[in-house]
Amino acid sequence: MNERIILGFKPKEATKKLLSALTKRAQDVIVSRYGLGAKPTKMTLDSIGKKYNITRERVRQIENHSLTAIRKSKVYKEAEPVFAELKGLVVELGGIVSEHDLLRHLSKEPGLQNHIHFLLVAGEEFKKEKEGEEFKHRWHVDQELARKIEDALRKLYSKLSDDELIFEADIISSFLEEVKDLNEKYKDEEIIKRWLSISHKIGKNPLGEWGRADSPTVNVKGMRDYAFLVIRKHGSPIHFKEVAKAITQYFDKKAHVATTHNELIKDPRFVLVGRGLYALSEWGYMSGVVKDVIQKILEKEGPLTKEEIIKKVLKERYVKENTILVNLQNPKFFKKDKEGRYLNA
Repeated sequence: MNERIILGFKPKEATKKLLSALTKRAQDVIVSRYGLGAKPTKMTLDSIGKKYNITRERVRQIENHSLTAIRKSKVYKEAEPVFAELKGLVVELGGIVSEHDLLRHLSKEPGLQNHIHFLLVAGEEFKKEKEGEEFKHRWHVDQELARKIEDALRKLYSKLSDDELIFEADIISSFLEEVKDLNEKYKDEEIIKRWLSISHKIGKNPLGEWGRADSPTVNVKGMRDYAFLVIRKHGSPIHFKEVAKAITQYFDKKAHVATTHNELIKDPRFVLVGRGLYALSEWGYMSGVVKDVIQKILEKEGPLTKEEIIKKVLKERYVKENTILVNLQNPKFFKKDKEGRYLNA
């Protein structure tokens, strides 16, 4: 997905030719505005206005007039092969692609990226959709395809529950369900991943699982979120020392054992189910110490025999049977009925 594409033209030479259609001041405004000079720094309308002692609105007018002049010029027609290649690359990358992904695929150098960006702005076939709450800055060459992809991303997001995580292969399949009539050339895993990355609302966590971007299982911020992903990936109760080790292994984050344990204790997403063993509460484990677990079981089930209680507690806790028996002997919390079954005191 990150493989760089080799261009058949030199972006700096292409922009230089296009700029030759402009007056000296117009050239300077465009170079400053798009970062096409020796330094790839883009100047604001205000800073360019101060340089020439004109208003920011006047700078905007010069920019717009300059783009119109370029498109009407002889050099623009001569640059048709450049724009045709760029269009082909946009189509190859999916027809609609985030600006970040597009520029990163074409060059890693900020200066060259600025030149390519200007060519996209100047080219009449390229349409930029500005960043909003739902989507990132993106470019397309097919309005109908762009709307179709954006609609599919909206539907996909609406079907995700708050903390749901989906494996990459599954979210790709789900996306394809939303665009069944899509041209076969676009039904490519890399293209679909690029489309998914257009969305601000759908994201991928460090383990490559997808979900709602604002979920702590995707937008991983602290040790507790890392621990959640580790335990979820493990799939069964795991010792907090192993959790700390896995956080370092998977995420390259230094996780101190004591700190990890303290974070697990504080978060209701985790349940202590044995000596240092933690599970996820979403797996259905009851919270509390052994005494609490016994009380909850009896509250739910009614009077039970010693053997029935042991069997049910061992599904909730990794403890010795004797620990359960010791708790049952406490008359403050438990008593027996006439049949010798235990119930809450």
